[in-house]
Amino acid sequence: MNTNPADSGEFGQRPTPGPIVPKTASEALRPEAGTPPPKRSRASRSQVVVFTNFVLSSVMLIILAAGVALYFGKQEFTEPGPSANGDTFLVKPNTGVQDIADQLERRGLISDARVFRLGVRAFGNDSALKAGEYEVKPRASMRDIMELLKSGKSVMYSLTVPEGLTVEQALQRIADEPALSGDMPGTKPPEGSLATDTLRFTRGATRQQMVDKLLADQKKLVDEVWQRRAPDLPLANIEEFVTLASIVEKETGKGDERSRVAAVFLNRLAKGMRLQSDPTIIYGLFGGKGKPADRPIYQSDIQKQTPYNTYVISGLPPTPIANPGRAALEAVANPSKTDDLYFVADGAGGHVFAATLDEHNENVARYRALQKKQADEAAKAASASGVGDADKPADGAIDESGGGDAGGDASTAQ
Repeated sequence: MNTNPADSGEFGQRPTPGPIVPKTASEALRPEAGTPPPKRSRASRSQVVVFTNFVLSSVMLIILAAGVALYFGKQEFTEPGPSANGDTFLVKPNTGVQDIADQLERRGLISDARVFRLGVRAFGNDSALKAGEYEVKPRASMRDIMELLKSGKSVMYSLTVPEGLTVEQALQRIADEPALSGDMPGTKPPEGSLATDTLRFTRGATRQQMVDKLLADQKKLVDEVWQRRAPDLPLANIEEFVTLASIVEKETGKGDERSRVAAVFLNRLAKGMRLQSDPTIIYGLFGGKGKPADRPIYQSDIQKQTPYNTYVISGLPPTPIANPGRAALEAVANPSKTDDLYFVADGAGGHVFAATLDEHNENVARYRALQKKQADEAAKAASASGVGDADKPADGAIDESGGGDAGGDASTAQ
């Protein structure tokens, strides 16, 4: 019995090697087949699994790309903008976010309209951007611009109608304001009916709106002051009240004189005296357009027959001669308690007042002497510099500083 394990085919015994078969050189170089891969399970070969794997991979890629885009988009939305100088930007009513974004990009105020649009929507401000004109600061970020347009803090413009302008002159200012839109009213408001004020408005406000506001404000003011008037005024109605206030407005710009000037005219009305106010001459000659700057008032103009010339008519003119402000209205409603009937310029921008004609004539004489002295000094200066005398009007010009107001010269005072 053979007890050598090597000789048996049992477990642990080595098989008997077979004969060695020699190979040719080409056979030795030929690659041998490798170990075959394990067979794929039936589940791994399912189309559903393949598709699910594809979808999950795609979703992951999309999430990753979105995260990267969100990061860089947010950075671009909040970083300083491209505009080094800033600018104004107008958002018209009913303009959508896309149009706003495109306009901002075209104006060089933002770098990317898409980023701005997506940023606005991400913050839930799609419908929060307001119409108006905005001042965009230099290097403003997209977020800064979004917050600005959301705030509604538009650029404000000013329109000033000074005291003493006629309605025609005030309307011309409104017509010439480029920030306003629309046509002027077809009908000119009555003289004296516009408030003297500074209006604040945003670009695109209409000219009709400005006129309506000034009309409403003046009516409210006049009614308010008229209700607080002194009880003994020699004025028949509110229209006469505004007319006299317009004359006071044109006579003096000094606040501390208005109530005394108003008292002179009211005292004259109470006595049946003519007002003899130079501004009424000017309005009668030139109307609401006003006197040309190069046209003096001549002595002969004093007696020109017009409905407004208070040197030739008794009482008040038929309408106001300008738009009076609050101070002039208050002065007429509650004038100073004086017996003054005359006033004349003092040569220093104000007036001196008198209760009698003799006293007034003395004031006029002093004023004329001052005028002559100033004229002589001017003539000497002109002669020293080699400049000839200017041509003088043929019939003499009235000094427009008020030398003949409320009584005129000594030769014309009544």
